[in-house]
Parts: sequence; structure tokens; C-alpha cells
Amino acid sequence: MKMNQWLSVAALSLSALFSTSTLAKDPLKVGFVYVGPVGDHGWSYEHDQARQEMAAHFNGQVKTTFVENVSEGADAERVITQLAKAGNKIIFTTSFGFMNPTLKVAKRFPKVVFEHATGYKRSKNVGTYALRTYESRYVSGVAAGMTTQSNVIGYIATFPIPEVIRDINAVYLGAKSVNPDVKIKIVWVNTWYDPGKESDAANALIDQGVDVLLQHTDSPAPLIAAEKRGVMGIGQSSDMQHFAPKSHMFSVRDYWAPYYIKTVQEVMDGTWKSTDYWGGLKDDVIHITSINPALPADVKTAIQDTQDKIKSGAIVPFAGPLKDNQGHLKVAAGSVASDKELVGMHWYVEGIGASIPK
Repeated sequence: MKMNQWLSVAALSLSALFSTSTLAKDPLKVGFVYVGPVGDHGWSYEHDQARQEMAAHFNGQVKTTFVENVSEGADAERVITQLAKAGNKIIFTTSFGFMNPTLKVAKRFPKVVFEHATGYKRSKNVGTYALRTYESRYVSGVAAGMTTQSNVIGYIATFPIPEVIRDINAVYLGAKSVNPDVKIKIVWVNTWYDPGKESDAANALIDQGVDVLLQHTDSPAPLIAAEKRGVMGIGQSSDMQHFAPKSHMFSVRDYWAPYYIKTVQEVMDGTWKSTDYWGGLKDDVIHITSINPALPADVKTAIQDTQDKIKSGAIVPFAGPLKDNQGHLKVAAGSVASDKELVGMHWYVEGIGASIPK
């Protein structure tokens, strides 16, 4: 081969190398911030499962990073800032208490997309997303109201924020719809994940006559306590059946992957806009899973029928007339609570004999 021919071939080879390798498009960097450990078997676990499913869907087009056990507040701002500085083009912050830190960091990084779970504050580069968990709570309430023998059900609550309050209300409304004598007892633990506190709260409720446990916390500790004490319970955020095979009625699973895939695709396409997303049972992003086959037939039927009616709109959990437990009309007859009202809910429905902590 002559020298000029060799040089021509070498030049073509270098050109191909740069076009296919050096100049190849880098993966989109996507960051996640979790309030608990990915092994909590609840909220953070399901967000991380969705992260992995999203990454697999894009098959090398994205590179994901997550930070777990992030405290709400100053620590969250530090972590979110680090993810933005590291070149992540979209960052998902997955707990209510990350709302203000997310907004603060977003102002400093206007070219980064931020998505905040369960919040209500948005900006040009900050969107919000949530699940209509109150729908599955209403189903849980129906099952609890039909199952309880003591007519006392219990709820382990985290923090007195609207998300938690509306879910407590939905449980009670569902239970009341099938059992007019039912009462609900609530214990606030002021944590999302602390198996010790959760177990103590479960036992305290059982000691007060509760025979069906529900929870807003993320570990399976309440279900494990229910199994030991011979009462029933419902799993939170993910399928917890294997922790309490006898006591487990069913679990409510949060399925975030469709939203993560959709949102990342929009960022890739340049079509993303700040919105407020709510997904519910009809959107197949909340699943009632692992219904205990030992439950009475009428309870299993009611679980399915209630789901179907919520999906079709035949049941709307916060349809009026609704009063608070002080007797004030909150939702008029013929009306339903708007998303804005749900986001700001800070009152118990009529019949709940408790006050909301400050």
C-alpha cells in the first residue's frame, strides 16, 4: 500500500472512531434523593425499584445516582446541590420535607429539572408528583371496617401534614361506610422510618383494643407486631406479605416506574414542563397486592368491588357532604374536594375523636 493510501485509510479510521465513540452521546444523568434506606421495604424501597426499572427501560441511555437516608431540611439541600453540581439533568426528591430545599437549589440551577414527590410548590424548573393514596386507604378502610371484631382500628401516623391527614380521613370514611360503629385510634411517631418506634406504636394501639392496624410508616415492624399479637394489618407502600403471612390482609404498593419513565423521556425530548401530577388506582400506579386467601369471601369481594368503583368514579372518597370533627361543613353536598383542597387538608372528618398535633 502506498503512503498516501495508508494515510487516507488511517484518516477514515480515526473519523469513524470519533463519530462512534468519542462523539457518542453521553447518558442522561438522573439523581434521586430518598428519606429512608432503600431497604426499608416501604416508601424508599419502591422509589428505588422504580429507579432501577426506569434505568433498564432506557438501556444505557441514562445513568442514575441515588442518596438514601437523607434528613429533611439542611442536609437535603446539601445533597440536592451535590447532585446538581455532579451534572444530573433531572433530580427526583422523594419526600414532602424536601420541598423547600428543592426549590432553593432549583433557583441556583435553572437548567436542571427538579421533580418533588408529594409537594405543592412549583416553579419553572420544579414539578410535583403524587399518588392518590387516599383511594387505596379508602379500600383499606372498607376491609378494616368489615374485619374488626372490636370495632376499633388503629393508624400509625408519621407527621401531621396534609398527605397523612387525608389518608387517615380516607381510612375512616371507608371503614364507616361499612361499619357505622367503627372507631379509629391514631398514634403519631414523628418519623417515616424507625422500626423500634413503629413497633412500640403498634403494641400501644393493640393494648388499647385495636385489632386491625394500618400505617403510614415505611418498615414492616407494625405488621410483624400484628403477627406476634394475633391481630390483622395492611402493608404500606410495597408488598409486605412475607413479614406476616397470617396477619397480613393485603398490601398497598406504590408503583412509580411509569411516571419516572415518562418524565425522563420528556426531558430527553425537550418537552418537559412543570406540572402537578396525581396518579391513582385507575392509572395503575397504585396496586392492591397479595390479598390474604384466608380472608372471608365477602371481604375479598368488597376489596375488589371498592377498587372497581373508585376506578369508575362510582365512589369518590371525598365527596360531599363532609363535615370536620368540629361540625363545620367542608365539602358541600353534590361537590367533591378539589386537588387544591386535598393538598391543604388539615382537618379530621366528622367522627374521628382526636385532634391534629401542631
